[in-house]
Amino acid sequence: MKYVSTRGEAAGRGFAGILLEGLAPDGGLYVPERYPRVDAAMLAAWRRLSYPDLAFAVMSLFIDDIPAADLRALVEKSYRAEVFGGDARIAPLRALEPGVFVLGLSNGPTLAFKDVAMQFLGHAFEYELGRRGGTLDVLGATSGDTGSAAEHALKGKRGIEVFMLSPLGRMSPFQQAQMFSLQDANIHNIAIEGVFDDCQDLVKAVSADLEFKRAHSIGTVNSINWARLLAQVVYYFAGWFQATRSDDELVDFAVPTGNFGNICAGHVARSMGLPIRRLLLATNENDVLDEFFRSGVYRVRSAAETHETSSPSMDISKASNFERFVFDALGRNAARTRALFAEVEARRVFAFDAGERARIGAFGFVSGRSTAADRLATIADVHRRFGEIIDPHTADALKVARDHAEPATPVIVLETALAAKFNDTIRAAIGSDAPRPARLAGLEALPRRFTTMPADVVRLKAFIAENDRR
Repeated sequence: MKYVSTRGEAAGRGFAGILLEGLAPDGGLYVPERYPRVDAAMLAAWRRLSYPDLAFAVMSLFIDDIPAADLRALVEKSYRAEVFGGDARIAPLRALEPGVFVLGLSNGPTLAFKDVAMQFLGHAFEYELGRRGGTLDVLGATSGDTGSAAEHALKGKRGIEVFMLSPLGRMSPFQQAQMFSLQDANIHNIAIEGVFDDCQDLVKAVSADLEFKRAHSIGTVNSINWARLLAQVVYYFAGWFQATRSDDELVDFAVPTGNFGNICAGHVARSMGLPIRRLLLATNENDVLDEFFRSGVYRVRSAAETHETSSPSMDISKASNFERFVFDALGRNAARTRALFAEVEARRVFAFDAGERARIGAFGFVSGRSTAADRLATIADVHRRFGEIIDPHTADALKVARDHAEPATPVIVLETALAAKFNDTIRAAIGSDAPRPARLAGLEALPRRFTTMPADVVRLKAFIAENDRR
């Protein structure tokens, strides 16, 4: 399996060759040259596999330059019951209401869905660096959960320094504490004076400086890294197996998204032939993606137009993973993809023409929007009727799932995080605190270690150079 850039200038390379890299040299995103296909016989054979065995089966279709025994060891190390709350299923499915299920993705070390991919990514980075005798400076941006999941997966890893950007004051107190309380010498938290999109732009700007990137071996853990997205594809298969009985049964997935990474993994699974009828895309008030799927217009918002909401991990107005879908929707036309994203850089907007808009429907996307009032009402309703407490992002997805549910097709809502990570919103919705694991009692009171910085790429590169201890 070879990988190509969505912008067409990068030659095909293997998985191990792109694992540590992030963006392609031409500024595009790596995608496989084709999506491998699964059929009913393969699904039947996979149905009873453990999560590590399923991860190995799925990933093996995309990875042929890591020895099979080594890849199996990596997934077995990543997906252990003791790492994921004692549950060997890793991503357990539970019924919520008739026809609606929730895929539990909050069992990992930082209680968020990002753990499922980051545990694999951390072990894969360490493995590949060991094979090469190399080192890596990991540069990432987070709107909430990516940062803590990456840092907990990479802390103490040999040959790795982590530089994680987050928007100053825009995460929940719990999310801030999870990151900033880490005292490991290889972890560097940088609070950027701006919004998440400013952080993401800085990551891309540093990655675009090829000389600096090579000098400091810059890699990324954001979902622009194909390996991160591939690991997320696995739990779509796991959720589908738990919700179905036959090997051709269709389901819908409802996914809260701001950066298009989580739902892009669903797009890949559907493109492989997993029987997904629709991907229900849920945004909050930052509804750039909802607008696109309704109109064919992708209009990036400015920092001033990006709302600060009670589902902060989705407070994103420039979806970095969206380019992968655009590339596929355009028939993998790299020149057209490159031209459209040049328009975004120049004018903050592009529009599909009529023919391109007509092709969107073939990919099964349906979009919807959830507001602060919707979140509170959904959290309160679920607590009152079912005795469960869901986090605000999961509530956004459930709201959109309910809006679009059809009786004949089950809906699987992807859980984002444990509700305790967003306790102020939970208290506003149900009048009491969300429970949290005993090991995290007093988290917000721990000493913090972080650096505040303006959104300045020159300052950021100087900081990386000064703190590169490899």
